[in-house]
Amino acid sequence: MVSDLLSTEAVLQWLQTPLGALVFIPLYAVWVTVLLPGLWASMLAGALYGTWWGSLIVFAGATLGAEAAFLLGRYRLRGWAQARLKRFPKLLAIEKAVSREGFRLVLLTRLSPAFPFSLLNLAYGLSDVSLRDYNLGLIGIIPGTILFCALGALAGSAARFGEVLAGETTPQAWVLRVVGVLATVAVVWLVARAARKALQEGSELDQEPAG
Repeated sequence: MVSDLLSTEAVLQWLQTPLGALVFIPLYAVWVTVLLPGLWASMLAGALYGTWWGSLIVFAGATLGAEAAFLLGRYRLRGWAQARLKRFPKLLAIEKAVSREGFRLVLLTRLSPAFPFSLLNLAYGLSDVSLRDYNLGLIGIIPGTILFCALGALAGSAARFGEVLAGETTPQAWVLRVVGVLATVAVVWLVARAARKALQEGSELDQEPAG
């Protein structure tokens, strides 16, 4: 009986309850606060709760985790955070530039997949960016959040592909899920490309000699 309760299937089923969904939020926050990649946790949320509810839950958890990491990097673990970021020159460059650019740079780096979410939180904690700009910039994670949750929801559907073959789920509904994910991928790719281009242009301007 105890082993059944502790089984992965039982845990996943419990997480799909309303209470489990609420618990998933602080669990996700802890996950990103300790610098683990949020991609897999986001896909799990999509598989458990669907694209839209999963995205809402992930955004809430990511926001809590981002706040915790930012405050730890700024006030409590500054030396540790600086040591972690020494291995990531690109993030150190962001830390130096964000004080000048503020919200614009925070938003662009959130939109770009080139910057890992968890480590970026630490970099901002070391910078002089205001908490207001940092919080507003979190809207930039919404496209990626929806994408990973959609992929998770699709993976959950693919795992039950036998239902399609058995006629329990219509092929048309499954095709619509695939098309929806592909459309989301296209939108996120376009947004990320625009963010990357803007970051490159800003970097080029910074390198121009004053005159």
